[in-house]
Amino acid sequence: MIPDSFELGPIRPPSEANSLLIRVTKNCPWNRCKFCHTYKGKKFELRSVEEIKQDILAAKAIQGKLKEISWKAGYGGRVEEVAAAILNAPPNEAYFNVALWLYHGGTSAFLQDANTLIMRTPELVEVIKFLKQTLPGITRVTSYSRSKTAAKKKLEELIQLCEAGLSRLHIGLESGYDPLLQYMDKGVTAADHIKGGKNVVKSGISLCEYVVLGLGGKKMWREHAIETARVLNEIDPDFIRVRTLTIKQGMPLYDEVKNGNFVRATDEKIVEEEKLLIENLDCHSYFVSDHITNLLQEIEGKLPEDKEKMLAAIARFQSLSAEERRNFIVGRRTGIYNDLDDLNDSHKHSLVEHAIQRLSDDGNQVDDETIYSLMERFI
Repeated sequence: MIPDSFELGPIRPPSEANSLLIRVTKNCPWNRCKFCHTYKGKKFELRSVEEIKQDILAAKAIQGKLKEISWKAGYGGRVEEVAAAILNAPPNEAYFNVALWLYHGGTSAFLQDANTLIMRTPELVEVIKFLKQTLPGITRVTSYSRSKTAAKKKLEELIQLCEAGLSRLHIGLESGYDPLLQYMDKGVTAADHIKGGKNVVKSGISLCEYVVLGLGGKKMWREHAIETARVLNEIDPDFIRVRTLTIKQGMPLYDEVKNGNFVRATDEKIVEEEKLLIENLDCHSYFVSDHITNLLQEIEGKLPEDKEKMLAAIARFQSLSAEERRNFIVGRRTGIYNDLDDLNDSHKHSLVEHAIQRLSDDGNQVDDETIYSLMERFI
């Protein structure tokens, strides 16, 4: 009997929020990065092809039940209305995921966890083909990978995965600066990043590389920006997505901050770093700032044609008075502001000023530690 549930991993990229989640591997095979806490204390496991297939069949069974409810409710088999109702009170996480997936069209799937590409290629090909055969509405299949794993795969293997239906790989580049990668115990070099990224691009699989703004801290921010741009220029991925460093208990980096080995960069310094990164980018990628941790989410566009537009958004922030920059930073970190235009909303501006008075010791200046803690509430 096919169960009414299936296994789910802890995370997926924001761009895969509406994808069907299929857990192919469990946790992270590297799991040493100082800036990550997601899989700490958890053992990496390869799931069997049979286990994964059973989960795919469970997702199909849930889809079938939602369609059955739709017919009985007079919706003619359309699942959007039923899915919306299920989202309000799902029987379990698997139902919620399937309902959300169907509500948004049911065309995309994301293979979890941290490095699906580490599976043997024939087995991963078998999983992807079975997924698309079982759920033929799926036209897009994506997953996470590590650069080193992509670098070790033969190009022919990546082409096989592309032909099987793997549409996109999300890779955590984080930085292109070797001393920083070593300090963060990332387990890759800039050369690994370039080789792995180029392999993916050559295979025809769409590539999304992630960069962590602020990862260099106060000491290595400049080298982090310049060398990361150099590596990205070599790879020329389809997408560059930026995230801003957050540090929480459970991360090895948390202890590094406490003992003074790592000094965090402020929001204003990170904006300067992002400016330097963009100035040095000479590729044809789409630059995306789609994460709530980023101060300036409006920085987005196609390179190289939108570079000046993105730099203009940074210049707009940097040209504000010290008081208005402070107001915007607090507004973003409290979730009151979405973008720079919100500074012109008098009601929101007043709410932020009240927040500054509450959060500061002197009613005027919110310290950096408070700003960091506000940002990390969202993670």
